[in-house]
Amino acid sequence: MDANEIRKLRTRLEDYQDKYETINFNREDGILEMTLTTDGGSLVWNRRAHAELEEAFLNIGRDRDNQVVIMTGTGDEFSGPVPEADANRAYHHQTPDEWGELGWEANRLHANMLAIDIPMISAVNGPAARHAELPVMCDIVLATETASFQDSAHFSGGLVPGDGVHIVFPMIMGLNRGRYFLLTGQVLDAVQALEFGLINEILPADKLLPRARELAAGIMQQPELNRRYSRILLTEDLRRRMNEFLPYGLALEGLCITRAPQ
Repeated sequence: MDANEIRKLRTRLEDYQDKYETINFNREDGILEMTLTTDGGSLVWNRRAHAELEEAFLNIGRDRDNQVVIMTGTGDEFSGPVPEADANRAYHHQTPDEWGELGWEANRLHANMLAIDIPMISAVNGPAARHAELPVMCDIVLATETASFQDSAHFSGGLVPGDGVHIVFPMIMGLNRGRYFLLTGQVLDAVQALEFGLINEILPADKLLPRARELAAGIMQQPELNRRYSRILLTEDLRRRMNEFLPYGLALEGLCITRAPQ
């Protein structure tokens, strides 16, 4: 069996390109663009988006024809909805079986993303209020002038911030800044995000994707093994921390969510 026959056994773009409602895919010259959306507009984070991203990351990583990934959003927001400033905390409740299903999926969401062994670029087109750690986990993070970052779904929403955010944000912006960010629901604008090390460049909206594509094209000038092995090496520390602390965080989050008021 030759290499081409072996590749046919693996996941291919046609296996997942049209599978998801919340993700659009386009690939040219090995550069895969994944665009998050809800009904043609900005992504409204929900159970479908959570489930689809978990599986999509797995498929992206198993498709050897992908060489670089650009992840972006649609419309004015990257991921939302952006909550109202005076919104009441929404104390969630799930049964142990319900959390068993969601927690199983959450554990693999980040693991599958980090298992992608090719460079990832995020192009944050606007506020990222839900699971803002996902674009920040990319190797290169670009953002528009209107972008902002917030963890609106966990502590400020009545949940233990154990869903990977407890690892990513303190690791990148520093322990005290990270804890403050998670415990207060702080909104970081693009300038603050750049200062805190969450993003690498701030761009006008019409320059965002062109810059991401320019960087992707530059990365493609390197040999394939250089690209893949560099991604593996540069994400190893984050991968180790996820392996060690994500299940613990999910366990504590689940302990509270199954005891929350109904």
